[in-house]
Amino acid sequence: MPTQNTAMWGQQKSHRKLIIGIFGFCLGLFGILCGMFWEDIFNCIMHKEMTLSPNTRVYENWKTPPLELNLDIYLYNWTNPEDFGNLSTKPILEQVGPYRFSEKPDKVDINWHPENSSVSYRKRSFYYFDAEGSNGSLDDEIITLNAVALSAAATAKRWNSVKRGMVDVGLKLYDQQMSVRKSVDELLFTGYNDIMIDMAIAMPVFGDDVKVPFDKFGWFYTRNGSADLTGTFNVFTGADDIDKLGQMHTWNFNQHTGFFDSHCGMTNGSAGEFQPSQLQPGGSVGLFTPDMCRTIPLDYTETMEIEGLKGFKYSGGPRSVDNGTQFPENLCFCGGECVPSGVMNISSCRFGSPVFMSYPHFYNGDQFYVDQVEGLEPTKENHEFYMVLEPRTGIALEVAARFQVNMLVEPIEGIALYTDIPRIFFPLIWFEQKVRITPELADQLKVLPIVLLAGQIFAGTCLAIGLLLLCWTPVAELLIWCQRRSDRYDLKTQHKGNGQEYKSRSSSADDLKSKASTLVCEQGPDSSPLLEDRRKEKPSIQPMSKSQTGESVATASTGISDESKQN
Repeated sequence: MPTQNTAMWGQQKSHRKLIIGIFGFCLGLFGILCGMFWEDIFNCIMHKEMTLSPNTRVYENWKTPPLELNLDIYLYNWTNPEDFGNLSTKPILEQVGPYRFSEKPDKVDINWHPENSSVSYRKRSFYYFDAEGSNGSLDDEIITLNAVALSAAATAKRWNSVKRGMVDVGLKLYDQQMSVRKSVDELLFTGYNDIMIDMAIAMPVFGDDVKVPFDKFGWFYTRNGSADLTGTFNVFTGADDIDKLGQMHTWNFNQHTGFFDSHCGMTNGSAGEFQPSQLQPGGSVGLFTPDMCRTIPLDYTETMEIEGLKGFKYSGGPRSVDNGTQFPENLCFCGGECVPSGVMNISSCRFGSPVFMSYPHFYNGDQFYVDQVEGLEPTKENHEFYMVLEPRTGIALEVAARFQVNMLVEPIEGIALYTDIPRIFFPLIWFEQKVRITPELADQLKVLPIVLLAGQIFAGTCLAIGLLLLCWTPVAELLIWCQRRSDRYDLKTQHKGNGQEYKSRSSSADDLKSKASTLVCEQGPDSSPLLEDRRKEKPSIQPMSKSQTGESVATASTGISDESKQN
């Protein structure tokens, strides 16, 4: 009969099996849920870390980028300006440079707007000439197109004959020429004085028709250390939607630039620091450029690898520099005068000056532009505009921002300097800003897929252990049942063998006894050899009593039986 301790031990064992089963079920369920939702959990954590706010990790990198930024500037030296009036001779251009400047960017006047999850700021950069990285000196002299005189004449083109005549007199009075000879330093950041600028500022007769924003001319004049030139940005922080991180909301407090009609003037695309996350092959991204007052579309071209990371390459193709010739949706970028595909008319954004932007050497543009001058050789390797983005985060792995500034030179009625000249889109300068992610930052991004994979492995491990614990009790009971069944079978076999052996032994004993009895019966009392010997010794036999005779027979029988056993 089982004791009380045995019953308690069985009850505890049953409880332990129940606890193991429940724990295994919970662990397996946790593994399933973790496997199903780990990527969502990972994205949620990444969303929290990448949201733009003063307390997040990305803030300092956004405010002051840690990457080394260089601005390479190339100029075109015009070698035959004296032949410009000769329609049989093309302008011959010689590319010089690069003149490299290291850039230290920063963001100032930062204001947060939690009501719509956005932030406002202005950009400020300091530029320092890098003599070692440059191919030339700032003292190099360049012969280039007289951009000041051309801007004045192009502005007067829209005026009446009286005002236009005044401009013509001014150009002649101050001996303005088609070209100027200036140093690289004057053409870039320092700027140079021009009497036409001074006259326009001093003479209010032109009224609002003349907007002179600067007292000097230089392609990057007032840009060094100033936060006023590129305007005020307002971008989304991603707090409400991570896909909107870094996307433009307003520029100069407006959602429409006003420089282009319809959707072409919308303030959209990225401000440059962030692009949408969870990118897929194909599609396009947008980059808002304040110097052109518009968004540049970049289309997916290929998947490539940068510092061991997979990236999607988005390039500026023919669509981004089209004016409606090939892509009808770009017709609103014409600015009132549509030209062959390859240049972007930004005259309205540049105070009415006939400025047209393109890719360097008119890359991806109509051959018409390349054939107008000599000295241009567009190549993909040197002149393509592209961005390589990490698809999960949208972080730029490599960027090559390349643009060229061109001015339209054409005959203008009433302006003597611009009479009997060819109509040419004249290349003046192009610049490149190329940056690549550092190996250290790349290693940080490489951790992201490892963490995602580790979470999935963890979920699978939890599921496997949970299933093992859940099946532990049934499997253990099955093994015990099988063991008991095996033990019963062995015991039954052993009992059967013992019975057969006992029967065999009993049969042998009975056979031996039967043989002994048969032997005694066959010989009888008189056939004993002992009696025969006695007969020989004693020829005469004395009569015996019945008791003696029976005793002798019994003794003889016993002796024979003993002898048989010994034998």
